[in-house]
Amino acid sequence: MKKTLIVIDMQNDFIDGSLGTAEAVAIVENVKNKIQEYKSRGDEIIFTRDTHQENYLETNEGKHLPVVHCIEGTSGWEIREGLYVEGADIINKPSFGYTGWADYSFEEVELIGLCTDICVVSNALIIKALFPEIKVSVDSSCCAGVTPDSHNAALNTMKMCQIEVQ
Repeated sequence: MKKTLIVIDMQNDFIDGSLGTAEAVAIVENVKNKIQEYKSRGDEIIFTRDTHQENYLETNEGKHLPVVHCIEGTSGWEIREGLYVEGADIINKPSFGYTGWADYSFEEVELIGLCTDICVVSNALIIKALFPEIKVSVDSSCCAGVTPDSHNAALNTMKMCQIEVQ
């Protein structure tokens, strides 16, 4: 069975940049270990990057979250050094949830990354809706939310939608 690891938005701005948190910094080593586990088995690995442009503050998201972050080409937009592995795909997504997952042929998916309560939950729910019969899981030790409370709320939401939370 083909297993896929989706690493959501492990970018500098979400770790210790403009939207960084201590919880995000704390999961970096766990994320690195999980990626290496998948790489050593030869499993598929996909990274997503939250990708905005210079006009971010003029966008709908920018009006609701007026913190400039993940501007394409900046160091904050880059995936954290030491996480990317050769051969992994990178998807630049302009919003919380990537809408092109139907183009993949997933058999089993695990999601990790940032932020649990925004982009991880959005992508997990999209994938589960598109592939209702496959195992979709989230490793909570490799995720962090905007706050610990919203992280836990997102994990509970995913559990209610038949996404396995470890």
